[in-house]
Amino acid sequence: MYGKIGSLFTGLVTASALLVPAEAPAPSPSTRPAWAQAPASPEAASRVKRLDWRACAGENLPEGIRCATVTVPVDWRRPGGRKITLDLARLPATDPANRIGSVLQVPGGPGAEGVKDLKDSAPGLTELRRRFDLIGYNPRNTGLRERLPAACWGTGTQLLEPRDREEYRAQVAKVEAAARECRDADASGLFDNLDSLSVARDMEAVREALGERRLSFMANSYGGVPAAAYARLFPGRVRAMYLDGAADQVNGWAKLHLEHASINERMFGRFVAWCAADDACALHGEDVSAVWRALVEKLDRSPIPISSPEFGAGKLSGWHLRLTSFQANPGPDNAWWKTFAASVDRLRKGDASDFAEPVNSNSRIWTIPAPRAMTCPDDRGLTGYAQFRDLSRRMREASPHLGGVPFDMLGCAGWPRPVANPSRPLPVRGLPPLLGAGSWTDHAMTASLAGTVPGSVTVRYDGPGHVMYMPGANGPASRCVIGHATRYLVDLTLPSPGTVCRPGE
Repeated sequence: MYGKIGSLFTGLVTASALLVPAEAPAPSPSTRPAWAQAPASPEAASRVKRLDWRACAGENLPEGIRCATVTVPVDWRRPGGRKITLDLARLPATDPANRIGSVLQVPGGPGAEGVKDLKDSAPGLTELRRRFDLIGYNPRNTGLRERLPAACWGTGTQLLEPRDREEYRAQVAKVEAAARECRDADASGLFDNLDSLSVARDMEAVREALGERRLSFMANSYGGVPAAAYARLFPGRVRAMYLDGAADQVNGWAKLHLEHASINERMFGRFVAWCAADDACALHGEDVSAVWRALVEKLDRSPIPISSPEFGAGKLSGWHLRLTSFQANPGPDNAWWKTFAASVDRLRKGDASDFAEPVNSNSRIWTIPAPRAMTCPDDRGLTGYAQFRDLSRRMREASPHLGGVPFDMLGCAGWPRPVANPSRPLPVRGLPPLLGAGSWTDHAMTASLAGTVPGSVTVRYDGPGHVMYMPGANGPASRCVIGHATRYLVDLTLPSPGTVCRPGE
């Protein structure tokens, strides 16, 4: 409940039927801005047939879905070297006479399967599908259990908050050594080429295979990182780009985490207020902030042992508790906050069992080489102990209850390879204005990413959740948000700045 291994943030998306209002009529070409008037590729319809589309395997598939594969180099610097195959799926436009082109869904994770995302999201994208082929693909970072050797896996070692420079250096050296062992065992070369820049070049190969002159994109969560990399590399190939709860790597991970810490602090304040008003909270009638602070301080002084079936023994410190335990999304009828309050109550009485798995998994995943290879090359690490100290102070200022240097940046500090995909702004020329959307916890980072391109707009969803067009378990899908996304992708019309969608709309 408290977290999911390998996710950008804790929480999943909640299952909900998606209904899309009819889009507005497309404006005439003369009323469109210059960037919107480039002609479609005349040969696109014929070139798309070059892919060997076939029936997809599986059950309960959307009607009309077809599957294919694209072969790309493992290392794009050596296009004649080893190859890897990517799975694709397509839902063809239901109004082919008025087809505009293709929309490529860029999945999150990293490591999520875009083919599955397409299947899951299809019921809510019927209006979009009228005018577009919807394309899902499995990036090169999916299925790594079968692609990377055993040396790249295991349970990892638990990250601990360094108390001084020596402890910091010792921990960094340990995770760096694990990554080098994995790299040495990987004969395929894939370990060195899982960065989002490589993923973006794969996306360009998908575009070429589809025969589209330009693509439209729907990118969610961590998918915002390869989507931004694609926009840097191929700005002239982007017709439109919709970012939903998308990670802002372009302005740096420290900025993203500081923004998220402030948001989590506000959500913790909401939790405290709810607990004071609802006797269903196990801490009702107490000073919840004081209870929490005392518990965190006690565990920082004296961490306690924990154990989980998958990850074995570890420790629970106040730092671990601040970073992994609180779920910003209250859940249906505040169910997740009720569970959290009950778990805190048991913890202060000596029972840490509710926190063992989320703390142990999340504090170890960032020392396991394979998951780190998908994201550390995207400039996610710390530059040294001085930055660790400075960021620690700033994170605690931003969130006195929940702040601390996050596991990902500390684990990626031990990355043994040069940064492949540095954080830097998107080009201001050649890209169309972007559309973003984000919930209570996602709006700030998505707006920060989209806002690097002039004229872009980010819709605020005034509620919890993550990825508004995907069914799941972490919040309702939003008809309002999907409607804005559909209109933007179809006729390139952006909503007004400051647009808000509310639950149930």
